Amino acid sequence: MSILTFLLLGVLWTFWKGGPLKELGLLALATGILGQLLGLYDASTVLESFEETQGFIASQGILAGGLKVSLTPTLYGLLIYILSLMLRAVNAWRHA
Repeated sequence: MSILTFLLLGVLWTFWKGGPLKELGLLALATGILGQLLGLYDASTVLESFEETQGFIASQGILAGGLKVSLTPTLYGLLIYILSLMLRAVNAWRHA
């Protein structure tokens, strides 16, 4: 999440000084998706180790909660991307 916050600051800085807004937004979106995939991979590894050692079967509530938590970086990255597109449109309008 801190990487995404740095990318958000980069988008705001790029809007102020000029530069590749859309590309930074896309990088934030890709970073968010990567964060979700890494979180899901770690969660599946933990669930697999519990199942092997303790015979633990995850309930639907636990799995749904894990999916909800794993969506946080993706949503944050998507919001940064949408913000970068909006700021890019403002820049185009301002410099037209």
